Amino acid sequence: MRRALELAKRGEGFVEPNPMVGAVMVAADGRIVGEGYHQRYGEAHAEVHALAQAGTLARGATLFVTLEPCCHHGQTPPCADAVIAAGIRRVVVTMQDPNPKVAGSGLSRLREAGIEVEVGLLEDEARRLTAPFCKLIETGMPFVHAKWAMTLDGKIASRTGASQWISGPESRAVTHRLRGRMDAIVVGIGTALADDPQLTARPPGSRIAARIVLDNHARLPMESQLVRSVDQAPVVVVTGPAAPDDRLSMLRAAGVEVMVMAAAERSRHAPRDEPHFAKCEDCVDVQELLRELGRRRFTNVLVEGGSRVLGAFFDQQLIEEFHVFIAPKLLGGSAAMSPLAGLGLTSPEESPGFLDRTVEQLGADVYIRGRVN
Repeated sequence: MRRALELAKRGEGFVEPNPMVGAVMVAADGRIVGEGYHQRYGEAHAEVHALAQAGTLARGATLFVTLEPCCHHGQTPPCADAVIAAGIRRVVVTMQDPNPKVAGSGLSRLREAGIEVEVGLLEDEARRLTAPFCKLIETGMPFVHAKWAMTLDGKIASRTGASQWISGPESRAVTHRLRGRMDAIVVGIGTALADDPQLTARPPGSRIAARIVLDNHARLPMESQLVRSVDQAPVVVVTGPAAPDDRLSMLRAAGVEVMVMAAAERSRHAPRDEPHFAKCEDCVDVQELLRELGRRRFTNVLVEGGSRVLGAFFDQQLIEEFHVFIAPKLLGGSAAMSPLAGLGLTSPEESPGFLDRTVEQLGADVYIRGRVN
């Protein structure tokens, strides 16, 4: 099953909004006679690849698969039927598929055909692997990654707003690989104006992410790199009802999608003298944004900044995974920005726990990655 999980990981970025799935076929004498993984959305599933490789050796074998075999017609025929037809004796599954179209029906069909079924082997590992898929299925919203680069004293930009470059080339290479498997990358208009970023993956990855700018008054310049590169990757400006019509028309004429949304409501817990909340009418409702991205079947979304945008997602507990790059540099200054603005927590005890924490040296930088518990 660990081999099946390794195989499943190969589909990352290619199979979404489907889950990553791996399968291993083991003959009665213990030999591995077939392997496979879901390679691309709309194409054959892991079980079908493993069955094809095993051929006639599949009869009487045991199938290890990282997710319940499907039992409905989607982009491909039901895998449960293919498993039954191949004469498999036993199927070991990590977890039941949370998709309501499956949800145990695939396992039931296998049992009704006289196949021995075991569920739960390495389930925790499988759930971590399929977390983005499960989040989309269960909540209708994508899995949210947050990324930032900061100095040793916790600054993502100087007091003048300068941030290029805090992290080194090795860290930036990891960021590009991360972008290359996302469905969308989100920044605020402050970041778009200060940095004039492209927000593309270089070199290109397995997916082309939509570049989303939270811009309540449609201030994104027509000469920005985002607008000028709209033919390379989609650009979406999320704006509010107060945005000038002429600005919306110009953006649309340039090929930019304009998404008009209501502003977020001001938190009743926010101090009235807190600068961040003094302009709450400028804040986009990030939960509604995620619901819209979920309706579009986006599975992984990367929030890159700035601090107000990251803080808005953090305050509403919408971030599932953090990617933080720490550079051996110092900026200082009370006016220099930290990664998370917003309301924040009242004490360290409120800080979320983290799973699967990894710490990696990237050139002179340290890369810390972890999932919220």
